[in-house]
Amino acid sequence: AVVSAFHSMYHARFPIRHMWPIAKYDGNDYRSMRNDNTSAFNCRYAKSNGPKTWSMHAYGLAIDINTVENPYTLDGKVRPPSGAPYADRSRVRPGMIVRGSVTVGAFSAAGW
Repeated sequence: AVVSAFHSMYHARFPIRHMWPIAKYDGNDYRSMRNDNTSAFNCRYAKSNGPKTWSMHAYGLAIDINTVENPYTLDGKVRPPSGAPYADRSRVRPGMIVRGSVTVGAFSAAGW
């Protein structure tokens, strides 16, 4: 399913800056994100408020795509910090994942 989704994105020329295994960053999610790396499996805890739980990345059920263009916020902080200009999702730019984008369509078609 994932290969099919990325195949569709590739043919639609969806830009992806980097796609390296998290091992290149010694498993450090923040280093990977700062490098705008697209990655999936990483045996780590979820970065969220509340009780400590495994991230969906630990199960191979989550993929971070273009982490600068698609940052997340937690406790009012944008992560990675270089993603702050992209936190406003109303101004769509290349590499962003928004409702109706090729990425959403590709993963939906693959059953995600």
